Amino acid sequence: MGSAHNWIEHAARALSLGFNWLYLNPITYPGFSRSLYATKDYYRLNPAFLPDSAGHDSLQTLAPVIRSIADLGIHPMVDLVINHTSIDSSLIQEHPSWYRWDEAGKVRNPCAVDPDDPMKKTVWGDLAEVDNHHSPDRETLWGYWADLVRAYLSIGFEGFRCDAAYKVPVDLWRYLIQTAQRVNPHALFLAENLGCTIHQTRVLRETGFHFFFNSSKWWNFEDGWCLDQHKEFEDLPSISFPETHDTERLAYVTGGKEAIQRQRYAFAATFSAGLLIPIGYEFGFQKKLDVVETQPTDWERSKFDLSSFVKAVNSLKAQTPLLQGEGHIERVVSSHSDLLFLERRSEDAPGERGWIVVNKNSVAPRPFLRESLPAGEENLWLVRLSQAERFMKPEICPQEVTLDPAEVVLVLLHEK
Repeated sequence: MGSAHNWIEHAARALSLGFNWLYLNPITYPGFSRSLYATKDYYRLNPAFLPDSAGHDSLQTLAPVIRSIADLGIHPMVDLVINHTSIDSSLIQEHPSWYRWDEAGKVRNPCAVDPDDPMKKTVWGDLAEVDNHHSPDRETLWGYWADLVRAYLSIGFEGFRCDAAYKVPVDLWRYLIQTAQRVNPHALFLAENLGCTIHQTRVLRETGFHFFFNSSKWWNFEDGWCLDQHKEFEDLPSISFPETHDTERLAYVTGGKEAIQRQRYAFAATFSAGLLIPIGYEFGFQKKLDVVETQPTDWERSKFDLSSFVKAVNSLKAQTPLLQGEGHIERVVSSHSDLLFLERRSEDAPGERGWIVVNKNSVAPRPFLRESLPAGEENLWLVRLSQAERFMKPEICPQEVTLDPAEVVLVLLHEK
């Protein structure tokens, strides 16, 4: 989005699509690598984001823009990165006890281990690992993070996406959440828990986070792991997404298939409490977002425009009680090999249940009979989510329903 004066226009567009939060990647002054996630100075703004009329680069420079975004009616959220700094941050010299050091006297670089293959390890050489767990000066270190949270709130941010949440002590997250809510009782905290183990996610349960992220983006609609994870953590509201700034663009992976672009967004809307897209998903952008290199000049010519579709799905989700909250989801056994049937119930909609039906075949239509659903002869309603902008209202479910390639529909039952 470039410099901050451009952000308000994009925020207004996000609001027009039915989103109620705008999430920004880190805005702080970066180190030598220029990565958004390699913060050198937490209280200076990244030069790439400086407003046109800025006379200085302090965080406060951003306050008018962030407050203008909030005034639109969309809540601004920022990345909170406290598990590492850039390797060239002055904090390393000023507070060496805040960091982890190796036997050779070098500050440690953070790494990520693939939970499916512990032999696969990614090390970030431009980063220095903060010792939030065992620093001998932990009280001062944690106070520094609390001051940073208060600084973000003071310029108008209302929420935090907490980077690598599983690498930070549970007690620190509790402390920061309580700190924020003394300033703004409605401050929202999202745990970035992707890539961590099931045990690490269980530990994060104790923090007070308002939302987690789930991995449904990678589900092939076949294997059991996705539904197993949803069942274990269904007491924790989560956010689904068809792509993020860390993944390849879906339109790139599929060669620009609009039907799958619709499918994965419609499915995300049914699978969890919240849903997210990065900028450009609605236009089928194919160039991967990069936390170092991406610039406003990377804005692409639209492959297609799904703005009306995204807006319609968001509206249907907001108006459908069954799709509120995380819900309870179970697979329905079916003889249709190309169709996925999921039954959904929700504590937020007692007396209602529904079925998510996904055509896994992206090239051919597939029919199913209403009697395939374990609902007897009850009065059922059909919502064509993949074509939501054309079918805004539920229709009476016919005896036979034909799903277009990669289509997602929702069948609703209102129990008396």
